[in-house]
Amino acid sequence: MNISKDKVVSLSYTLTVNGKQIEQVNATEPLRFIFGGGMLLPKFEANLLDKKVGDSFEFELEAADAYGVHNPNMVVDLPLNMFEMDGKIDYEIIKEGNILPMQDKNGNRMNGCIKEVKSIEGVVVMDFNHPLAGETLHFKGKVEEVREATEKELTEGLYGEKIAHNCSEGGCSSCGGGCH
Repeated sequence: MNISKDKVVSLSYTLTVNGKQIEQVNATEPLRFIFGGGMLLPKFEANLLDKKVGDSFEFELEAADAYGVHNPNMVVDLPLNMFEMDGKIDYEIIKEGNILPMQDKNGNRMNGCIKEVKSIEGVVVMDFNHPLAGETLHFKGKVEEVREATEKELTEGLYGEKIAHNCSEGGCSSCGGGCH
């Protein structure tokens, strides 16, 4: 059976960026998804179309086809007092390199990486770009399983979650690793 729309696909793979391994998914706990469901990057899926169990794959996704180019407008200065809890700043949490879950004015969840804390100026510099924005992603792996999805899986997803959004259409601001 070949990979095509509405098939359940399981993959093992290694993701590298600039020669550095970022993620390793093994055959005992593969990435499992419904092909064509919009939960993965469109170009990622396009590289898998028509492959079958046992097939190997290796491809790269340029930044524009992955998590986008780094957008300087997504790096913003926020007032330090926004991060006060009970009138105090916890500098163990508010420090360079930490990633904080946040919401925009419309209630959309997103993660921001603290780039700098300017205590004197009262500013926290946050980067809301995806951590892999601007990067070329290199995938190498193997197709572990291809099968028909059940009606329940097509309606409720593989893990019983209701299908509510389409990441390829910008429906999720932070997939928490769900959008590969």
